[in-house]
Amino acid sequence: MPRTEDSTIGGVQAAVHDNGHTAALVYDLATVEDPLAWVTAHREPLRAALRSRGFVLLRGTSRDVEAFHQVVSAVGGDLLEYTERSTPRSAVSGNIYTSTEYPADQAIPMHNESSYSSRWPQSVFFFCQTPPATGGATPIADSRSVLAQLPADLRERFADGVVYTRTFRDGLGLSWEEAFQTADRAAVEQYCTDHGIEFEWVEDGLRTRHRRPATARAAHTGEEVWFNQANLFHVSGLEPEVREALLALYAEADLPRNAYLADGGSIPDEDLRTIASVYDRVALALPYRQGDVLMIDNMLMAHGREPYTGDRRILVAMS
Repeated sequence: MPRTEDSTIGGVQAAVHDNGHTAALVYDLATVEDPLAWVTAHREPLRAALRSRGFVLLRGTSRDVEAFHQVVSAVGGDLLEYTERSTPRSAVSGNIYTSTEYPADQAIPMHNESSYSSRWPQSVFFFCQTPPATGGATPIADSRSVLAQLPADLRERFADGVVYTRTFRDGLGLSWEEAFQTADRAAVEQYCTDHGIEFEWVEDGLRTRHRRPATARAAHTGEEVWFNQANLFHVSGLEPEVREALLALYAEADLPRNAYLADGGSIPDEDLRTIASVYDRVALALPYRQGDVLMIDNMLMAHGREPYTGDRRILVAMS
């Protein structure tokens, strides 16, 4: 059962969901006469809660996309374009997108949005237009707790960062045109140069390679957090039959994406299993209700997606 604590904003007291590793503040606006006006009037305490706690859930805001835009703008500021893409999404309105378009029966592993990139959003917002029949939550995991629970030897292996490799070719994953949102090769080359990405045009597409840190300091608290997507990029994250089929067709260097240690060495599968088990232990999932707006500090909280049944329409914005 959730508990309450003195996190009242504008007369609405927060319910606190806490599994001992990850905590969420939940504000139910059902009794508020004008939820959008309430959010605008209390943007500063909401921002402060998000920056310190990492996750705030607003219930009963609205079912309208424009209302979601207003909430994001009030709390997060200008909405960001989804650049250097790694997953398929569709634009809905302005810089509001559908959540990652993966099959309903698949889970999306925990990750911090765009932590493979040199630029990432500070905040990520999820809006529930249509809740699923079952499952389909967006679980969160406190990145501070994740780092603290990883074994010291694993953290040492990742101390110099993660190398991400991608091979873009037609018909297999995102094309380079979709990933970089341009068909101009010169623009892609300039983007890669500006962001420290090695690139090579090959006969059937584009290869890229870059190194990013495995941990980072949270912008508002200064705390060190686990902050990478090695578990999402690494070939071990694929279903066994998919992994086997791809490796039968391509050399490891030509896989659509993969992750390595900073020195180019392979990441042991056991490390990825350990990371996944820590995420499972730390994660907290709250079922969606129509009109929910989940606000996540992207450095303090990782997120994922549960498999689901039925219709599910979750929109995403970043700031």
